[in-house]
Amino acid sequence: MGGAVYLSEHIKKNYPKTPISFIGSHVQALPIQTLEKEPSIDFAFTNEGVYALRNVLGAPKIDEEHLKSIKGLVKRDGGEIGLTPPEFVVPQDRMDQDLPGYAWDLLPSNEKPLDVYRSPMWHAEYDPAARSPYAAIQTSLGCQFSCEFCMINMINRNDTEEIGVAGNYSKMRHWSPEFMIRQFDTLVGLGVYTIKITDELFLFHKKYYEPLCRALKEKPYSDKLQMWAYSRIDTIRDPELLALVRSAGIRWLALGIESGSHKVRLEVSKGKFEEVDIKRVVQQIHNADINIMANYIFGLPGDTQESMRQTLDLSKDLCTMGWNAYAAMPLPGSQLYKNATIKGYELPATYEAFSFHGYETLPSRTESCTAEEILQFRDDAFAEYHSYEPFLRLVREKYGEDQVQNIREMNKIKLKRRIIESRQN
Repeated sequence: MGGAVYLSEHIKKNYPKTPISFIGSHVQALPIQTLEKEPSIDFAFTNEGVYALRNVLGAPKIDEEHLKSIKGLVKRDGGEIGLTPPEFVVPQDRMDQDLPGYAWDLLPSNEKPLDVYRSPMWHAEYDPAARSPYAAIQTSLGCQFSCEFCMINMINRNDTEEIGVAGNYSKMRHWSPEFMIRQFDTLVGLGVYTIKITDELFLFHKKYYEPLCRALKEKPYSDKLQMWAYSRIDTIRDPELLALVRSAGIRWLALGIESGSHKVRLEVSKGKFEEVDIKRVVQQIHNADINIMANYIFGLPGDTQESMRQTLDLSKDLCTMGWNAYAAMPLPGSQLYKNATIKGYELPATYEAFSFHGYETLPSRTESCTAEEILQFRDDAFAEYHSYEPFLRLVREKYGEDQVQNIREMNKIKLKRRIIESRQN
């Protein structure tokens, strides 16, 4: 949002008659507030905007009068800001036709396609030279769960509330396996083998992911693929399916473990997180020769210093090849954001303060911990895990000493945080 608003202000200043519209999760969550704050934005789309955009482009003129009849917008009207009734999102049976893929050829490059994009360090097996070319692709949209820290389902919004909450719009839609295999063929044809499958829950609906994995397995390039995908810890336990996933070129699974406290997990997932033996599931995945990028969140509702330490200790006990943790952020569109407004917690005042890794970062707080304490714990935990000798030994045994040294160099970089510096001063 920060960069987009900077650009829209520049355009409006130099070309004041040019209509400017926004689409994305922030304006979907806070449509009226966004237009009140940003005079350079003329109107915005309140869900994924596919049909609303088509109707805007088909209007005789893009002005206040003609926008009145178009659904799925937040707009200015005689100085007032209001929402039109919601527009439909693309239905399941129209995904292949109405969202027909990526314009890969329009993305910037230097010497070869997608060579200006880089994978995460861990995805490249801690080898910086292997991070590019890189692409991210989705086989589905949305999620059918309602976790309080997540705002991904804003794409499905179907109401006109002033503050949208993603958990009210839980829904998944998929492209067909036949359509997706053509997308993978295209990427490989461009020389891209390092790929992120962006779906919130790739390994959830077997109807879609199983035939896609079987088709990828039969491709002559399957053994060259270096892919990763997301899964919940409580939805993947079948060793045969794990073997299929690995044969399709998926070498990493990113698991949302979130917390070492079962009580905290239940709190943020509205009781829909089935309790499992996490260690056993992790071992099953490792047995299938699949690496794990384990994801954790510090500062979830109910978290204390003790429960955050419990989460960190669990992560070290699991000792996965990849480790990632965030400080819980009250992202617009999440239940955390709405709860923070009700409780009167301090919220980020700038777009930059919503960044997970930025200087201005201002995460959520809990009843027991301040935002500064949570952010400090997260940054210290990152350094502690990536200097944890069993983890480094795991990397050394699989990838070599050079990769261990790359991790040590990475770990020397300490993030600067305004709220932590202010407390220290």
